[in-house]
Amino acid sequence: MSGEQDIRRSLVNHAPLRRRPQVMVARMLDWLPPDTPLWGDDAPVAQLERRLAELLGKPKTLFFPTGTMAQQVALRIHAERTGRRAFAAHPQNHLHLWEEHGYAAVHGLRFLAAGDRNRLLTIDDLTQVGEPPAALLLELPQREIGGLLPTWDDLTAQVGWAHEHGAAAHLDGARLWEAQPYYDRPHAEIAALFDTVYVSLYKGLEGVRGAVLAGPADVIDEAAVWRRRLGGAIPDAWPLAVAALMGLDEQLDRMPAFRDHAVAIARAVTADGVATVLPSPPQTPMFHVHLPVAPAAAQRARDEIIEAHGVQVFSYVRSQPLPNHAMFEVSVGENAMAFAPDEAAALIRELVKRAEREDA
Repeated sequence: MSGEQDIRRSLVNHAPLRRRPQVMVARMLDWLPPDTPLWGDDAPVAQLERRLAELLGKPKTLFFPTGTMAQQVALRIHAERTGRRAFAAHPQNHLHLWEEHGYAAVHGLRFLAAGDRNRLLTIDDLTQVGEPPAALLLELPQREIGGLLPTWDDLTAQVGWAHEHGAAAHLDGARLWEAQPYYDRPHAEIAALFDTVYVSLYKGLEGVRGAVLAGPADVIDEAAVWRRRLGGAIPDAWPLAVAALMGLDEQLDRMPAFRDHAVAIARAVTADGVATVLPSPPQTPMFHVHLPVAPAAAQRARDEIIEAHGVQVFSYVRSQPLPNHAMFEVSVGENAMAFAPDEAAALIRELVKRAEREDA
């Protein structure tokens, strides 16, 4: 099996290229002014919190070491303020799928699934929620279904539903940076719909790790108490903040170009019918590629291509309901911009051919 050291080029946004420790540290040291204090009001964490408060148009923001902690804290605060213990969200939300049900195990919250797991949440789905929730959690974009986004009118209607039912609206904005070009509105206008907003510092911004929670000052002050209770008030967070500040400087304005390149790659991939994409066309720099081959065969073909060319097509592959079908995610960032659309499509055709030979 090919290892990280064999990868020279990659379609994967978080491939071990720009993110190798030597590369990241060198870039951070080059960016960081030598007299920058590491703690206090002028430290990188404080700079980051102020910058994101302004960008998101919220009174206050708070750094968290992980988005998992930030979102669970936000939902707990909304639960305690409303006296309700449940939150409503799409069946394939990140908290339910990928966090070992921490919202329940740590915070005693319940999840109310709304809508069909394979399509976007709708206002009609919300009317079927029988229990008044403490909060409605909306993810922009919806990663597990290919990065789909609701229209602006649908989004405002869903937030309106939450507020009409005495619930807070919370934004899982891990990929808000990638979603913003679709709405063609300032980040602050999107964030203004929501009571609290979480943004990731490492996904689209290509940082190291970390998150920021934004909202009213009293909510963020309470979140700071929970951050300390949960062990998240780490004193040496400045490297994470520096990487995020670099991402804001270098990557944020490139999101429309990343999205356009994703559209071009998706068009090239589907031109000969070897693979399909979802959504078509992509609405963000992210989309799913569906392959007519088994996952294990696709994984082996990926490793063969790394060994033959030093090129990584995807990081992992998922099974699909149809037998002998697989899916992987493309997230266009700095790495994928180095591939012309036709080159990316040719790699996927080669992947399918190699996988089909193994299945034969």
